[in-house]
Amino acid sequence: MQGNTITLYRPVGPNELARLRENAFKRWPPRLPEQPIFYPVTNERYAAEIAERWNVKDSGYGAVTRFEVDAQFMARYPIQKVGGAHHTEWWVPAEELDALNDHIVGLIEVVREFRAE
Repeated sequence: MQGNTITLYRPVGPNELARLRENAFKRWPPRLPEQPIFYPVTNERYAAEIAERWNVKDSGYGAVTRFEVDAQFMARYPIQKVGGAHHTEWWVPAEELDALNDHIVGLIEVVREFRAE
């Protein structure tokens, strides 16, 4: 956490990365109908595991993104532990994604990339 913001991470595949690029790395694209939750994760290690193990497996490419969100806004979402000690994430209902986007501070940046061998 930096000052009044908190750092979030999100693994993405090539399609979501293309949509981020269309939004100038300022906003997350709307969720698909079968995706009721937007779930950024709390740490780069967990995001990298998902990007490398699942996104690469599904599409041949995975990336880890990092972004800052107003900490007061994120306080409304409890952190969910979904596996090992570092498997922690926030569950933001899809209908609240625009509000989350409105509270992003700065740009969404790609910090790691993985490709199929």
